[in-house]
Formats: sequence, structure tokens, C-alpha cells
Amino acid sequence: MQHTDRPNSRAKLKIALIGTRGVPARYGGFETAIEEVGRRLAEEGHDVTVYCRGVAKEERRKAYLGMRLVHLPAMRRRSLETLSHTALSVLHAAVRRPDVAIVFNAANAPMLPILGLAGIPFATHVDGLEWKRSKWGPTGQRYYLICERLAVWWSSELIADAKGIADYYASKFGRATRLITYGAPQLESAKATRLAELGLESKKYHLIVARFEPENHVDMIVQGYGQSNAQLPLVVVGSAPYAEQYTQEVRGVANENVVFLGGVWDQELLDELYAHALAYWHGHSVGGTNPSLLRALGAGTAINAFDVNFNREVALDAGEYFGTADAAATLFDRTEADIASVMGRGNKAQERSKAYNWADVADAYGQLCQDLVQRRKMKDLQVGVESSQERRVRAS
Repeated sequence: MQHTDRPNSRAKLKIALIGTRGVPARYGGFETAIEEVGRRLAEEGHDVTVYCRGVAKEERRKAYLGMRLVHLPAMRRRSLETLSHTALSVLHAAVRRPDVAIVFNAANAPMLPILGLAGIPFATHVDGLEWKRSKWGPTGQRYYLICERLAVWWSSELIADAKGIADYYASKFGRATRLITYGAPQLESAKATRLAELGLESKKYHLIVARFEPENHVDMIVQGYGQSNAQLPLVVVGSAPYAEQYTQEVRGVANENVVFLGGVWDQELLDELYAHALAYWHGHSVGGTNPSLLRALGAGTAINAFDVNFNREVALDAGEYFGTADAAATLFDRTEADIASVMGRGNKAQERSKAYNWADVADAYGQLCQDLVQRRKMKDLQVGVESSQERRVRAS
């Protein structure tokens, strides 16, 4: 998407954003998207409501960056947390009657009919191929596959954040999606003022930022690093509260030059880590357009990524790709041996990041909301005309 001026002549709408942890963004891609998109829609004059969960009572806000926040509870079980919160959210929205709703995550599909019955037009952001994630057992994977189909049946529009996801829905269901990616924050100017706290120097370390889940291939990258002749440290940011065994496996293949930082929630420090890494290593394999990968692009950092269509679609020639620990080992060696080439790929990453602009993303969501509302009005008008014709026929 290339940047365009956002129109100011659109009708002002009441927009509900449902299905995530909400804002301020502290967790993942959905939350970041809602913060960046929601605040821009609010700046345009729309009444934006974000449904939030998991925020300590003393930290709850009524508003944030122009968005109205509604805090509702959720069940404290991983398998039920999202769906239980979304159930309360759509019931709340059904009473408040926004003009339009955007529901994030196909896993929330069972709740969609509530919005339909309330006469609220809505679109569903289907996310990635969640059923491929190893953290879900056979039952969870079947549930996600069912939800994909329900989202296709019940949603007025589907949103895909990557062409690979759009292609999947077109191939499997014959259903078109609206392609709206994420934006890439521009981090190339982040100064290296805090790296010394971690014993690091600019462009003298490798970086991974990922949740510890098998489909993110943190173990493969760490193992490849150990097999290589790399001399610079490998810095690993991330953890997973539900993946203790996998975390142990990752640590089990690490050598003494791997630095585990755990979760880093200090955004200033995280920006520095992205901007000053020699290369960012991205092992994600089942998502769409990944926000962590976009942060690395926006930081102007060379990308070494797991070889899957989603990653190639985003990084293009700013990336080099691997599919095994052996291939990662070779790439570690090549990365350290040819610094000039790596710096060149960093420049390409910075240029590539310009295609992912949050203003354009917000504009696309705004247009989607207008289209959904207009389509609903046309449908209501058609129903009204047909009813009027039926009454005339009965009267005659």
C-alpha cells in the first residue's frame, strides 16, 4: 500500500473493535493494529470503542488516544479466555448498537450471529492459520478449522493481513478477502543509548524476538547458531507461559554465547535491540504479516527468515532464508563473513518498510467500515421496497 491522503468527508461512524486484549497495546499484532488504527479513526471524528480484557482494575482507563475503552471479564483458561470475553463484548455491542463492528480472530466466529441478529454489519479479521499452531491439541485444531468455515459463512467481509492468507481462503473456500496489512514503525533512528546495559554493541549481535512456540522455530535458529562458527552473541527476546517444555528444549540446544532476555516490555529498549542488531532472525511460519518482522524492516535491519511464503512476501530481497538448522548455521556464518552485504540488505529493509504505512492501513479500515454500513443501508432499503410492494399486492 502506498501512502494516500486520508479523506475527511466520510460519514462519522460508531465503530466497535472486538476480540482482542485491547489497548494500550502490550501483547501482539492485533493489539498494535487496534491502537494504531483506532486512534487514527478517532482523530478523523469516528466514535471508536475498544473492548479490553486482562487489565488490572487499578490500571483500567475509560479512554485512550481518543478511543472509548470497555473493560469486560474473561474466563481464566487459555482455551476459553478469548471466546468468553468476546461473548460478553458482542452482547454489550448488541445493546449499544454501533454502526459497524470489526471482530478480530476467526476463533470468535461462534459469537458472530449475535451481531447479525442485532443488525450490526461486521467484518472478521481471520488472522493466520491458527489450526497449525502446536499449542492447540487435536480438539483445539478442529475447533479452529470449524471456526474458519463459520467465519466464511457468517461474515459480511473477511480481512486478511497477508496475500498468503488471502490465497488460502480463496483456494479453500472460494471466498474473497479484503487485504489489509499492518504498518511498520520507523525505528532506524533509535540511538544505541541502552545497549551497554546488556553488554551489547551496535551491529555486533544477532537478534530473535518471538514467543517460544514450535512453529516459530526458535529452537532451530538457536541450534543452527550452535552449529555455526558465529562469534557474535545471539540475543533471544521472548518467552511463553504455556510452553515450559519447549522453553527447556530451546535452552538445551543453546551454547554460552546465547543471551536469553525473556520478555522485554520496555519499548525504548526493544526498539534499540531491533535497530542495532546485525541481523534479525525470524522463524515464524504460520501467521500472516508478522508485526515483529515489520519492526525489523522499519529498523533497517537485515532479515534472516524461515522460508515460508508469508515471510518472503514481506521481506523480499531484504531477506535471506533458511529451512533447517544446518541451513541456519550456514547463514549465520555467511552473515558474519559479509558485513557489507548485510548492511545492503538493511537498506533494502528500510526501503521495503515504506510499503507498510499505518496511515494507509487506517484508511483501508475506515473505507471498509463505510462500505459495510452502506451495504447494510442498501439491504434495508431493498427490504423496505419489497415489503411495500407486498403490502400493495395484498391491498389490491
